[in-house]
Amino acid sequence: MNTLICGSMAYDTIMVFKDQFKKHILPEQIHILNVAFLVPEMRREYGGCAGNIAYNLHLLGGKPLIMATIGDDFAPYAKRLEKLCISQKHIRHVPDSFTGQAFITTDLDDNQITAFHPGAMGYSEQNKVNDAAGVTLGIVSPDGRTGMIEHAEQFVDAEIPFVFDPGQGMPMFGKDDLLRFIDQATYVTVNDYEAKLLQDKTGKTLNEIALSVKALIVTLGADGSMIYADGKEIAIPTPKPAAMVDPTGCGDAYRAGLLHGIQQGWDWETTGRLASLMGSIKIASRGGQNHAPTLNEIKAQFLHHFGFEVPL
Repeated sequence: MNTLICGSMAYDTIMVFKDQFKKHILPEQIHILNVAFLVPEMRREYGGCAGNIAYNLHLLGGKPLIMATIGDDFAPYAKRLEKLCISQKHIRHVPDSFTGQAFITTDLDDNQITAFHPGAMGYSEQNKVNDAAGVTLGIVSPDGRTGMIEHAEQFVDAEIPFVFDPGQGMPMFGKDDLLRFIDQATYVTVNDYEAKLLQDKTGKTLNEIALSVKALIVTLGADGSMIYADGKEIAIPTPKPAAMVDPTGCGDAYRAGLLHGIQQGWDWETTGRLASLMGSIKIASRGGQNHAPTLNEIKAQFLHHFGFEVPL
């Protein structure tokens, strides 16, 4: 059972400014802002929504197929995927472009200044859902605008159930776009901020949105998540993480657990708890793909936190 993950592949370049931004940005001079920050600490992480989701689904023993567009600088990421035995069959190279890149500068108060270059993501519509064989579930996660629209339509045409995960891509879409996505999707997942934005843009309540899909999943950070399905509101707790290190990629880890549970046909109580656990495991390590629990370790943590076994 292959899961097709349509979304971004990206590098995250993370720099740490050993001071506070507020000491170096003068409010009365904001109209002529011209600042430079010395960042002696820097690291580069593998990221992108599709990459992070696929990595976590791979940890769970799933069969992720990444559908994404990448640039000339993808070789290090390709070597990593090859080492992990994650298929690159539907990763398309766009010549004379960069792979998506986020440049993040963080200060000692955990404030962030981020610049994002989409690069090859702007050509995501070059990939077609029908090019992938044996797909039984999909997800449309943040990517190029046209690609997200066309991939949703292609999932519908192919009669493949899929999750709509607008994420940080939501500002690209207006009311009619979002209503169409909801109408097409089998499942919708958003975080609490995105849930408010989705309601504001569509004019629909969460309960009204839930009536259009099999399940609406809203993540609530440390407060867990809520799954609206079968006329019920199912509260999912979040296990206490081993450490609070870095939230980057936690939502993607959650979505991998969600996809795995759906593929296995589990009930929402089990599926939501696995998703929540994957997010909790991720937050204890920095970057989106540096955690590496074994299946047995995931099973043991699930039993410890929730009191019953998960059939991984």
